[in-house]
Amino acid sequence: MNSQVRKETVTTNAQGDVEKRIETIDYRSSAGQGQEMRNVQVIHQSNPNKEKSNTSGGVLSNAAASVASTLQSAKEAISRNSS
Repeated sequence: MNSQVRKETVTTNAQGDVEKRIETIDYRSSAGQGQEMRNVQVIHQSNPNKEKSNTSGGVLSNAAASVASTLQSAKEAISRNSS
């Protein structure tokens, strides 16, 4: 993809997060077809509350903590039963 930045604006959305909107041109080509050009808008949203986030980083760290807790409980149960 070859793109060229045309216009960039920074705003705050309804949730209070910063959004950067970039209007650009997207060039695509498929096998046997000519090059297609179209105007697109890309929106980048910042997330200042990463610790409280349900995005991949927050979900994965919570899942890892849950797995660690489950494993620890299983080890304790096994060691009690083998004594």
